[in-house]
Amino acid sequence: MPFDHNDHYHRLLLRRLPHDCRTALDVGCGTGRFARLLAERGIEVDAIDVSAEAIEAARSLSRSLGDGRPAPRFRRADVTRITLPREHYDVVSCLASLHHMPFDTVAALRDALAPGGVLLVLGCHPEVSATDRARSLVAVPVNAVARLAVAIRERVRPARGGTTPVRAPVKRPEKPLEEIRREAAVLLPGSTLRRLLFWRYLLVYRKPGSSRRGR
Repeated sequence: MPFDHNDHYHRLLLRRLPHDCRTALDVGCGTGRFARLLAERGIEVDAIDVSAEAIEAARSLSRSLGDGRPAPRFRRADVTRITLPREHYDVVSCLASLHHMPFDTVAALRDALAPGGVLLVLGCHPEVSATDRARSLVAVPVNAVARLAVAIRERVRPARGGTTPVRAPVKRPEKPLEEIRREAAVLLPGSTLRRLLFWRYLLVYRKPGSSRRGR
C-alpha cells in the first residue's frame, strides 16, 4: 500500500468541519475514504465522482459502517454538468480533484453551501516558482521516508482484503498557486489558502451567515 498524500491530510480537513455539521458533499470522492470518515461522524454524505470504477469500489467498501450509521450515497456524476442544491450542505469537500475541472467550479460549490457552511479544497499545483521548487526539495526525502514506513508496516501487518487499486483518472495540475490565490480571492472572498507539503494546498472558505442550528 503506497503512502497516499491525500489521506495524509484527512485529519487536517476534519479539524475544519463546522461544529454542527449535518450534511456534506464530497466532490471527486474516489473510493470514498474521506466520505466514509464524514459518515462515521454521523454526517449525511453525498459523494460523486466521474469514474464508474471508483464509484463501484466506493459502494463495495462502504456497505456497512457499523452502529447503524448510513453509508455515504455514492453516484457517478460530473459536478460541472449537474445542478447542485443551493444552500444545502454544511460542508463541501474536494480532494485532489479541482485541477480536473475549471477553477470557477468553486462558485457552484460555494452556492451549494448552507449559511455558515465550509468549503474544503485540498488541491494540487505545479512547481513553477522558486518557493515551489524549494518545497519540493523538502518534500521528496520526507515522501521517501513515509513510503518506506508504510511499506514496512504493510509487511509486518498486511492490509486486509487484497483489493486491486482503482485506476482513477490522472491529470497533471496546470494552474500555478499564485493564480489560484488570485481567483479564489474573487470567487471565494474571505477564503484562506495555505501551501502544504507533498505538492498540495489547502483552500478554506466559510460562507457568511448563521449555521442551521443557530437559526
